Amino acid sequence: MKAWVLRGINELTLENVSMPQPGEQEAVVAVKAVGICGSDIPRIYRTGAHTHPLIPGHEFSGEVVKVGKGTDRTWLGQKVGIFPLIPCRACDPCRKKQYEMCRNYSYLGSRRDGGFAEYAVVPVWNLLPLPKKVSLEAAAMMEPMAVAVHAMRQMMPDLSLIRAGSHPETTAVCGLGTIGLLLLMFLKEAGFENVYAIGNKEIQKKTALELGVKEEDYCDSRMQDPYTWLTERTDGAGTDRFFECVGKNETCTLAVKSSAPGGNVTLVGNPYSDMVLEKEIYWKILRNQITVTGTWNSSFIHEPEDDWSYVLGRLAEGRISPEKLISHRFSLENLEEGLHIMRDKTSEYVKIMGRAGIEM
Repeated sequence: MKAWVLRGINELTLENVSMPQPGEQEAVVAVKAVGICGSDIPRIYRTGAHTHPLIPGHEFSGEVVKVGKGTDRTWLGQKVGIFPLIPCRACDPCRKKQYEMCRNYSYLGSRRDGGFAEYAVVPVWNLLPLPKKVSLEAAAMMEPMAVAVHAMRQMMPDLSLIRAGSHPETTAVCGLGTIGLLLLMFLKEAGFENVYAIGNKEIQKKTALELGVKEEDYCDSRMQDPYTWLTERTDGAGTDRFFECVGKNETCTLAVKSSAPGGNVTLVGNPYSDMVLEKEIYWKILRNQITVTGTWNSSFIHEPEDDWSYVLGRLAEGRISPEKLISHRFSLENLEEGLHIMRDKTSEYVKIMGRAGIEM
């Protein structure tokens, strides 16, 4: 089969490799769609992976074509989404079914072979059967969608408490990459009002408006100071909720400075470098009793209340359309073009998708 193989830092080549074989309680999935994640770029070009050689790619979907010993054969022919984290099932978080915080996990596409290939081996436990109405491209975006939902539910576990009316609470999303835009999509779908978006690219503004953000509620940080803008938009009160989806000192500072007394900040963005907490910002957290929450990955426990079930339910009901975020599509053979766009910033993009040469 064909696969993109990472043999070392900046050593990614398209190769003919042996077909993977499933072990017990594993399946071979014919990859039909695979997204490029922002984390794939440093993994491939700057830092390397946890192991080499490696087939990258953790955002993918496909169809089960082979199963291993002891595996239910009814999986054959099933179209599936894929939870890429493989928990150890033995550590303290795992015993609490908090698999996203597993201490000894493996991971498709970073610690073992993933989806930048024609076929991939996946534990059956990590497969999610897809309803007919859910496209394979949408299913390949379930991982970043579930990450966005996890952040939203970290901020507000009980979404029924959303208050609307004459003085609805305010929510800001800073950083409109794939996760930030998906977060906007789910916030709007869940009924959040007064949602403010802060971005720095034309394609981000265009997409945010398509997702239902009002033009007057969009701040282009290249032309406006976000703190001044948010202060004006909230009549000096500050935001009740702030999602930081960038991972830089200045945006973390912005999140705290812009928060209302008793406000909530959820940190979503992976850090670009060491983070420094200035004394003034620390004081504001204390004096305004601001809640700062971290969020990581997503919950997948094969139960209706997990993040992946939340996402799948809304996909099946047609309440969200993540395909709107796909800006580029490439065949598997040409997937490196998409990687170069993201690495070199040669054009604006949101989600770059690789796909098989079949109808989705």
